Amino acid sequence: MSSFIESRELRNKYREVKKYVKIGSIFLTRYERARIVGARALQISFGAPILIKKPKNLIDPIKIALTELKAKILPLTLRREMPNGEYQDIPIDKLILKKD
Repeated sequence: MSSFIESRELRNKYREVKKYVKIGSIFLTRYERARIVGARALQISFGAPILIKKPKNLIDPIKIALTELKAKILPLTLRREMPNGEYQDIPIDKLILKKD
């Protein structure tokens, strides 16, 4: 019974995101994810404040950036463009992260 409820909630979430995202997929692509994590890791390595409560044993900027992305607290926006010049700016927290 709970799997039915979970799948209904997931479908509702997909519909909500699809209403907002007009260009491209409702999921964060692996290329967008790599670019976001790389940019955020570079910021962290240059001394930017960390936006999550970091465990003491976590020192790798890439792993910290991944943790921030999974927590959906990064204040970054993606710009998806069409060949005709049309574009849409999408906040990262609106997109759905695929399971790893």
